[in-house]
Amino acid sequence: MKPLWFAAPLAFALSIGALAHAAAPDVAVTVDAGKPGPIINRNILGQFSEHLGRGVYEGIWVGPDSKIPNTRGIRNDVVAALKAIKVPNVRWPGGCYADEYHWRNGVGKERPTTTNSSWGGVLETNQFGTHEFMDFVDQIGADAYVSVNVGSGSPQEASEWLEYMTTDKPSELGKLRVANGREKPFKVAMVGLGNESWGCGGSMTASDYAKEMRQFATFTKNFNPAQKSGPDKMLKVAVGADRDDYGWTETVMQAWSKKIYSWDIDAISLHSYTWPKKPERATGFDAHQYAELLKSTLWMEELVSKHAAIMDKYDPAKKVGLLVDEWGTWFKVEEGAPGSSLYQQSTQRDAIVAALNLNIFARHADRVKGANIAQTINVLQAMILTDGDKMLLTPTYHLFRMYTAFQDAKVVPLAYDAGTYQEGDVTLPRLDAIGAVGKDGKLWLSFTNLDPRQPLKITPTAPGYTFKGAQGDTLAADEMGAFNTFAAPTRVKPQPAAIKAAGSSATLELPPHSVTVIGLDPVK
Repeated sequence: MKPLWFAAPLAFALSIGALAHAAAPDVAVTVDAGKPGPIINRNILGQFSEHLGRGVYEGIWVGPDSKIPNTRGIRNDVVAALKAIKVPNVRWPGGCYADEYHWRNGVGKERPTTTNSSWGGVLETNQFGTHEFMDFVDQIGADAYVSVNVGSGSPQEASEWLEYMTTDKPSELGKLRVANGREKPFKVAMVGLGNESWGCGGSMTASDYAKEMRQFATFTKNFNPAQKSGPDKMLKVAVGADRDDYGWTETVMQAWSKKIYSWDIDAISLHSYTWPKKPERATGFDAHQYAELLKSTLWMEELVSKHAAIMDKYDPAKKVGLLVDEWGTWFKVEEGAPGSSLYQQSTQRDAIVAALNLNIFARHADRVKGANIAQTINVLQAMILTDGDKMLLTPTYHLFRMYTAFQDAKVVPLAYDAGTYQEGDVTLPRLDAIGAVGKDGKLWLSFTNLDPRQPLKITPTAPGYTFKGAQGDTLAADEMGAFNTFAAPTRVKPQPAAIKAAGSSATLELPPHSVTVIGLDPVK
């Protein structure tokens, strides 16, 4: 048995398109919706935009003189799409680029052209800097998660950047911000104390980084009184481990446990991507490659569990959150794209990967306080792809939109036997699911059918609950490798679920390789 989240003693039938005609295996579900658990932090649906490929330039920024419709240089179609998925925060300027980024290059009218040595040695115009980023997150309704330069910068540079952004006083840096067009302080919700300091961010040992972290945590202050405490307090995020480097987490948490009054951190990060066993593109895979990739992404459960256990040793009160602030699929770039652009397609398989990861984060809601998929536009497992003035929404985008109901919802316990399906030497569960009571009072459920061949029938029971209505969507596709193109931008998109409620029993049939999210209205 494995934990899940669901509750409802109603009968409902779901029909989405043409399901396979083979008899669907049954999975019995038992729910205890009367015991809501931890809150699923809305920040698990966070985004990440680095100066890389066409992620920022063309993806977000086209400039105020562009023929592409924009507001102060930021393209309107992208803003509208991101607002629709209620992006909670965006991490910027990197990634590896963060540890070569010097913020003064990106403010004011006269901006130098520099070199992006992290990603292909391309020229960086610095047209998209602090003010443009803050305008972008404001337009989409998100919080700013800013990473300071620990690798090639200094505590002084980081401190001055935070003062520039957040002071409400007419200091030299405060007056400079006003002169550059912003009178009120910017709100900085989170600040990352470097990025991948074990690699591109400085090639440090864990002990080296712990020393640097203490200095940066001390001097990287928010100067706005409104952000020093309370619900708007700026959170400081330490660099965490690369995948299963548990020793790194041990060293950083041990340093935190001995902190003094002058410094603190609120979270530690974790980076883990879903890689294929051999280099391959995002499209054109077979059933065995599909299964191997899902098995790879399910390793996230072990990673989160083991890092959380180490954190529990030093922080049993769970004051320090775990932020998985880089995750997602990573394939070979699409043919014709520069290798340093990390431009790849996004298929139905990627949406399944996203659901599995988000479910893991939700099941660890007591410790996981945020996550940032890599990346928002035109890079890796993107929400959006653009081509000049054209834009399309990927299956992963649609999955994120379906999951907005889980933002700040309370998980509820559910048990079920997922069964298994076999693909060669790979064995996987047929079903993965979560559920929670949303802020709207509805019970929200997500069911992922991993099996690429068979539909799956769910039979839930939840004594003590009745519901007056239900609605939902299913993200399915005619093939597990289906994807959207500029010629066919809606091949993969959610379809409304036809749900009927009657009595105290329930049935739900899931198409192969699909994700279904349902909201149930309880009788009050």
